[in-house]
Amino acid sequence: MKRMRAFIQKEFYHIFRDRRSLLILLGMPVVLVTLFGFAITNEIQNADLVVLDPSKDEMSTEITRRLVASGYFDLYKEAQNIKEVEKSFIFSKTKLAIIYPDQQAKDFQKEGYAQIQLLADATEPNTATTLINYASSIIKDYQMEVNGLQGRPPLIQPEIRMLYNPQLKSVFMFVPGVMTVILMLVSAMMTSIAITREKELGTMEILLVSPLSPAIIVVGKVIPYIALAFFNTLVILLLGTYVFGMPIEGSLVLLLAECVLFVLTSLALGILISTRTNSQQVAMMISLIALMLPTVLLSGFIFPIESMPWPLQWLSNIIPAKWFIIIIKNIMLKGTGVDFVWKETLILVGMTFFFIAASVRNFKIRLE
Repeated sequence: MKRMRAFIQKEFYHIFRDRRSLLILLGMPVVLVTLFGFAITNEIQNADLVVLDPSKDEMSTEITRRLVASGYFDLYKEAQNIKEVEKSFIFSKTKLAIIYPDQQAKDFQKEGYAQIQLLADATEPNTATTLINYASSIIKDYQMEVNGLQGRPPLIQPEIRMLYNPQLKSVFMFVPGVMTVILMLVSAMMTSIAITREKELGTMEILLVSPLSPAIIVVGKVIPYIALAFFNTLVILLLGTYVFGMPIEGSLVLLLAECVLFVLTSLALGILISTRTNSQQVAMMISLIALMLPTVLLSGFIFPIESMPWPLQWLSNIIPAKWFIIIIKNIMLKGTGVDFVWKETLILVGMTFFFIAASVRNFKIRLE
């Protein structure tokens, strides 16, 4: 028993001595429960709403007030014309717009009929359908109250339009998301494991004493993954376009250039992870926790970011996948050019340079 006790005590010492592994073992449950508990939800809250209300009468004002008071919507903007509404959708500033006709209240009192137009961004079909259902239900409740007060059956008919994806095909949401996950997997995770494997096996030192400079060694290690990631991009685009009918409304050249930029960002992040780890196991766990889970949960791929608590919304801003998904949805579904995605592009460029600078700094420290 004494030998067994001593052996178990030794194993605990080994675990506690490796702080990174201990952090993963104890921190991973907290991270997983927090992310899954707050990020995974079918409810949508605080979705940005644009209102075009030329009449500004009692009825339209009351319906807008109820939409905002429900907690499902935040009033993002009161548009002055339809062009402002369209621009809000193109720049991904809103998920739903409500358009009232002129003199709605007068027509409603005179004819007992009014029509309201609801526009939804259907690049995320589930979100669009949910928001339309929320708005339609609120309008229906208001109509029932009016019916009770006036003692007659007036009718408010919402006219629904789904922008960019009128057939509500879920593949329009999953193709950009799957492309993002695969590029992150191939570029970041595999790169971090490949470089860490050289260090773990002791072959990195052999490479470093060769005539090749460290920069050439790193570039030589990552170029094959750039080629593989680009090949996967072409395969996904071909499958999405010719098998599932995914449109590419914008420039194909711009789309491929943005994909290359995201691959470079992911590679730089993978190299950074490899400079901070000494084993493939640790590199794999860090990649899963720091890359894969945030990419799936906090990028807006499946779950709307607007419904998450503000700390997770803030955290999503440092996830490269969030900005890449915005870019490819704009290009593929909305047909926008670089003038509409320049901000997201600059963010990815800045992240790439930051990861490279941090990698070079850590790489040099380890080689001294």
